[in-house]
Amino acid sequence: MTRNVLLRALTKNKFVASNAPRSISISITNLSRCISTLILAEHESGSIKPQTVSTVVAANSLGENSSISLLLAGSGSSLQEAAAQAASCHSSVSEVLVADSDKFEYPLAEPWAKLVDFVRLQGDYSHILASSSSFGKNLLPRVAALLDVSPITDVVKILGSNQFIRPIYAGNALCTVRYTGAGPCMLTIRSTSFPVTPITADSESKKATISQIDLSNFKEDSVSKSRYVGRSTQDTERPDLGSARVVITGGRALKSVENFKMIEKLAEKLGGAVGATRAAVDAGYVPNDLQVGQTGKIVAPDLYMAFGVSGAIQHLAGIKDSKVIVAVNKDADAPIFQVADYGLVGDLFEVIPELLEKLPEKK
Repeated sequence: MTRNVLLRALTKNKFVASNAPRSISISITNLSRCISTLILAEHESGSIKPQTVSTVVAANSLGENSSISLLLAGSGSSLQEAAAQAASCHSSVSEVLVADSDKFEYPLAEPWAKLVDFVRLQGDYSHILASSSSFGKNLLPRVAALLDVSPITDVVKILGSNQFIRPIYAGNALCTVRYTGAGPCMLTIRSTSFPVTPITADSESKKATISQIDLSNFKEDSVSKSRYVGRSTQDTERPDLGSARVVITGGRALKSVENFKMIEKLAEKLGGAVGATRAAVDAGYVPNDLQVGQTGKIVAPDLYMAFGVSGAIQHLAGIKDSKVIVAVNKDADAPIFQVADYGLVGDLFEVIPELLEKLPEKK
């Protein structure tokens, strides 16, 4: 009884984050008339990432009369290919800004933050958005610190130009936040909460203008506080974990790197992505970019299958929006069964080989 009352109170409560004096106020009506949004776009190998398009969808909820600009930075031909795709990725995008320089060859937070500040001064944007990916979580707080504003992170719903909903307490409660600061409103967007509709023939014909940013007056810190060391990627045809329709996740119960390959084989058969719990990542079974949960990636597939996953609250926070959850665990009291639509109490070392044998090959 007391817990339910507390949760309702938390949901209705409005937390105000402001860096401006109390005497300063921003009219919601005036904001809706002059909304100009800058979205920090992610791209790789000449393609815009799906979470950036989801961020564009979220930006449409800020107001009716709003303009949306995408900011891309990098160097070489892949950047220009990504810019061309960004121009037609969504009908609401009005402009694509391209910063082509060797300074942005790698997505380091320091030069990117300076770039965002540089572009903001020229465009006078009311909102700056990024997805709640590792890129956005790394970059946006640094930009917010430069501008001395309070960012609002992991937004799952937009109620207006300055009012938003975000999860707290590992997703067990929702908090309504109203931004009252004088500077630009800065948000990171949970992409799974803003699904992207398929592109139609009409929207493909609407292409935004592409503008090259003049970087002649752009000044970077003389002493860089970070440097690019390297990057490791997996060559696989499996879909991206954050946008996959099917996700197969393994936990620490798999016991070794070799055993975890059973999860990979099952994902290949089902045409899905591979995920892992934090315990499996910490044990070194898979890279940390496959971690699912509060401190990893938030997923919302049509089918989520968990093998040897106990169901810690941090992990459940990352899968709660999945359409169907299937759990296999030999512990009948595992918390994962409380949220699973279908559960099987059994040994995964017996269940997975049987699935691999009886499931048809992916067409």
